Amino acid sequence: MPSSILLSCFCFCFLLIHSFSTSSTATIYSNETDRLALIAIKSRLHDPLRVTSSWNNSVPICLWAGVSRGRRHQRVMELDLRNQSIGGDLSPSIGNLSFLRSINLEDNNFHGNIPNEVSLPFRLETLVLANNFFSGTIPNNLSHFSKLIELNALRNNLQREIPTEIGNLLKLETLDIGKNHLAGQLPDSIGNLSALQVLHVDVNSLYGTIPYSLGKLRSLEKLNVAVNSISGMVPLPIFNISSLIHIVLALNRLHGSLPRNIGYDLPKLKLLSIGGNNFTGHLPFSLSNTSNLQRIDLSVSSFNGKVLIDFSGFKSLSFLNLGENNLGTGTANDLHFLTSLINCSKLEVLALNENQFGGALPKFIANLSNTMSRLHIGGNQIYGSIPPGIVNLVNLHGLCIEINQLSGTIPHDIGNLKKLQILYLHENSLRGSIPVSLGNLTLLTKLFLFSNNLKGSIPSSLGNCQNLMSLSLSKNKLTGILPQQIVGITTLSLALVVSDNLLSGPFPSQLGNLKTLIALDISKNRFSGEIPGTLDSCTSLEILYYHIKQLIGIFFS
Repeated sequence: MPSSILLSCFCFCFLLIHSFSTSSTATIYSNETDRLALIAIKSRLHDPLRVTSSWNNSVPICLWAGVSRGRRHQRVMELDLRNQSIGGDLSPSIGNLSFLRSINLEDNNFHGNIPNEVSLPFRLETLVLANNFFSGTIPNNLSHFSKLIELNALRNNLQREIPTEIGNLLKLETLDIGKNHLAGQLPDSIGNLSALQVLHVDVNSLYGTIPYSLGKLRSLEKLNVAVNSISGMVPLPIFNISSLIHIVLALNRLHGSLPRNIGYDLPKLKLLSIGGNNFTGHLPFSLSNTSNLQRIDLSVSSFNGKVLIDFSGFKSLSFLNLGENNLGTGTANDLHFLTSLINCSKLEVLALNENQFGGALPKFIANLSNTMSRLHIGGNQIYGSIPPGIVNLVNLHGLCIEINQLSGTIPHDIGNLKKLQILYLHENSLRGSIPVSLGNLTLLTKLFLFSNNLKGSIPSSLGNCQNLMSLSLSKNKLTGILPQQIVGITTLSLALVVSDNLLSGPFPSQLGNLKTLIALDISKNRFSGEIPGTLDSCTSLEILYYHIKQLIGIFFS
């Protein structure tokens, strides 16, 4: 009996030692496979920051930059070289790193094709190649990516069609292949990706229709197909995906109307951007229920009728663009919906331009959010005067109320809007004088007051606007001289237009200081004398209109 016990112990020890030896040998061999693969990858890189300088035989692989290994088997599990200015192409040896779970090469200068071998590490969960110069096609052997959760190849030069095999990535949660050169249609097979939460294919050359199968993606949170050539109607089941937070369909060729119950079916929506299509019909009242919305862009379409949406619950709304539609009926209460925007304390941009809105500008517009930076209401049928309280919107960068039927005067203290960069009040029936306080707007780059009934002199205080690039005061009844302070604004580079007024006196000799000016129109006034020879210094001038007594000229370079 003792001898048999001794024999058993001996056998156990032998097997244990053999097992340990075999395991150690396998580990060493496996580590060598990883090491050789990484060395092969390094050999094809341009590494100006010497990030991979540690990838050599004198440094243990566990200390190699950008390389992470597993604790149990000591195999390479992560390759993270993001934002390191690395160039070159990606070696097919990437496929020999068989334990890889994550590859992140984001924000570099990689080029060439994505090697098919990238799909060989069957444990791979994350593949991030965004912001590089990868070209060629998306590998079509995607069925190997059985565990892939994220595929991000945003902003590259990928071409041709999206492979139908992409529908085999059943665990995929994020697919971002936007801003490439992909063509063809969106594959129906994308509808198989039941775990998908993010689908971004924006800024490509995709055409055809949005697959009906996308309506099966019940976990989808973000959908972005903007800036393509996608046509047809949006499948109704998409508007029933209650998990959706972002819908971005802008700048395509889509048509149809918004579903009546869109606001009830999409209660989590934070971003709705569908502008630049040909959507028609009324804006559904149910949108009043989408109170989580932060950005709404319904511009450049064919929506019509009154705006009946109640925005009073939209506490996070920062951007509302309804411009370039057929909204409004030209009647007095068209702008009544603006009342509900008073509660939107984070509103920064309100664009209602180029519609059919009628009525007067309500006085309560002065009570809109003091975070407002852009107010665009031009190209409507709005009448009455500009509410004096509009000067309370002290954070405005752009105020555009052009091409309406406004009368009355320009608020005398409009100079309180000291952050204003663009002021468009042209093509109205404004009267009175140009406020001297406009000289306080030292950040102003464009000032358009043409085609009104303004009288009096041009205030010399406008010379304080030393960032002005374009000034148009034409087609008014302005008198007096052209102040030399205005001609001394050396930043005037686009246009100086004061034609069709009653200006008189000699031409300022300082006109020659406008060396970067492209267009100068001083015609149809009562100027006298000769055009100063200093105009020869205006080497950028392409268009010049002038009229002095009997001397009339038009010059195009």
